[in-house]
Amino acid sequence: MKLDFTPEETAFRDEVRTFLKEALPEDLRRKMINRDHLTKEDTVRWQRILNARGWAVTHWPVEYGGQAWTPAQRYIFQEEMALAHAPEGSPFNVNMIGPVLCKFGTPAQKDRFLAVTANIDIWWCQGFSEPGAGSDLASLKTTAVRDGDHYVLNGQKIWTTQAQHADWMFGLFRTDSSGKKQQGITFLLLDMKTPGITVRPIETIDGEHDANEVFFDDVRVPVENVIGEEGRGWDVAKHLLGSERSGIARIGLSKERLSQLRALESRLAADGTLTDEEQRRLAHKLAEVEVELRALELTQLRVVAADAHGGGANAAASILKVKGTEMQQRMTELVAELAGPAGLAMPDHDHAPNDPDDGWIGAAAPFYFTMRKVSIFGGSNEVQKNIIAKTMLGL
Repeated sequence: MKLDFTPEETAFRDEVRTFLKEALPEDLRRKMINRDHLTKEDTVRWQRILNARGWAVTHWPVEYGGQAWTPAQRYIFQEEMALAHAPEGSPFNVNMIGPVLCKFGTPAQKDRFLAVTANIDIWWCQGFSEPGAGSDLASLKTTAVRDGDHYVLNGQKIWTTQAQHADWMFGLFRTDSSGKKQQGITFLLLDMKTPGITVRPIETIDGEHDANEVFFDDVRVPVENVIGEEGRGWDVAKHLLGSERSGIARIGLSKERLSQLRALESRLAADGTLTDEEQRRLAHKLAEVEVELRALELTQLRVVAADAHGGGANAAASILKVKGTEMQQRMTELVAELAGPAGLAMPDHDHAPNDPDDGWIGAAAPFYFTMRKVSIFGGSNEVQKNIIAKTMLGL
């Protein structure tokens, strides 16, 4: 199985690089380099730039605005985005509800939501996790009781990312409790302006307000907002979670951060901040990370090649998820180690640093702690290890 790129794929990489160099606003690029908080307006602006080029939802079916790209082209695009310090679009719009609507939506739902979702005219959030139903999502208890042409919702969701910005939510709600817990779950779309919805902020350890609690008190949602069939929401959710895991290894992002780490190491060595012993120890750690990252990249390329030839990527995809998120966490450990006491400050989003490196190492400790969550996203690493054990080792 060939793992290098064809001349056509290399030309495509050059096309993507040229576009990013010309189209990516400098203020957004600088925010990404400094790890500054992106506002809702930042994300909307960049996704609309991508959408105007036809590159906001490239993995959607062509008839709904996607591109007929090969797996290799999709990989190249994601890597170049990270290396150029380009923001991601809204994952809830692009990678979650969009693919779900393409596969399960009615013609009316597709006409109503797909174009505005791609252009982020509607900002979506995901209503899945509940207190006591996070990793064990099928244990959710928030109810949706049929009342004529509506469902009446009561209960609570938690860790609802960016709900404070959202126009609409897609979520899972229990419509029947009589069977197995995976049964009787319905996938619904709901307007966040509907009476009875309350959003309360959760401030995370890095000082950001990105997560929320959402409460439902007799919230009425039209039956026409069901995606798929009543009681079959678990099937829809499995498809969505599969889309969420795509690209979760984020190898391009790790490569970009390794490059920044090496630049920071050189700077600290040059100004005498690091002793000779510290330099030797750090050089050893960076070399270890580089070797692991290269091995991870080769695994990713094998998955891309297998996908292009119709092969399965089950266990390999789980390996990518585990090692990719561990690599992202390892990068934050090295940043915190290099930053030392300077990395303990909480971020100040109102004042940009004069030195770009100061923005990158500032708040290294809070960033380290908040990145512990990436090993939970898209199916916890413990679950992924069980998949690897079952499919590769037969355990």
